[in-house]
Amino acid sequence: MSRSCVMTLICTAITMIALSLASAPANAGAMIETRALTVAGKPRTYFVYRPAAEAAGTPQPLLMLLHGSQSSGRAILNEWIEVADHAGVTLLAPNATTPVGWRIREDGPDYLRAVINDFATRSSFDRRRLYLFGVSGGAVHALTIGSIESAYFAAVAIWAGAWREQRSYLALAHARRKIPIAFFIGDRDEFFPLDSVQETAAAFRNAGHPVQLTILPGQRHDYHRVASRLNPAAWEFLQASELPAEPYYQPYD
Repeated sequence: MSRSCVMTLICTAITMIALSLASAPANAGAMIETRALTVAGKPRTYFVYRPAAEAAGTPQPLLMLLHGSQSSGRAILNEWIEVADHAGVTLLAPNATTPVGWRIREDGPDYLRAVINDFATRSSFDRRRLYLFGVSGGAVHALTIGSIESAYFAAVAIWAGAWREQRSYLALAHARRKIPIAFFIGDRDEFFPLDSVQETAAAFRNAGHPVQLTILPGQRHDYHRVASRLNPAAWEFLQASELPAEPYYQPYD
């Protein structure tokens, strides 16, 4: 290959990189913080994003994000930055114990509460507007956590998740409050059939919880393909709810 061809390829590559950087959001990654803490004697990690324009002196709502299997808190947080900036909501995105998925003991209510309390040592937020959003394995976890900590979180929204085992439904018996739940699912999901999602949603509805079920035609399991239009809809649902009193944390073993 001639020297001129090599230079042409290099220049083309540099141009493509420059265009890529120019098209990226100006604030992408700029305000994301990585924080470490120790829970039950084990080191844990979570990520924080504050909206670009925070209202001075006004406590912000807080949205906790639970990533899917083989993903991370950082990955799901990246998908919510645009909504966070527009709505003025602070994001917390913890990592599960393992990339395989969330574990009810290691990653249960005590862990999520520890993350929230660690964040609260350095920042304030509106504790009556604490919300939970989960994807896939994180969605299943969010359903359980939202049930047993229904007086701690104001509302829950999930993408592509449902309870698969009958024993999971026992969590509904521990709900102290009728927490609003929004289910979003693609009608071509490969891992959570539509009937299983409808069955889970019906169980919440029959237990008296406000339920919204949104089915996206032609969509599969992949969250990243739908995040740009799903997240605003999920936030619209979540932000409509507020705890009627100061949050109550129910110890659960």
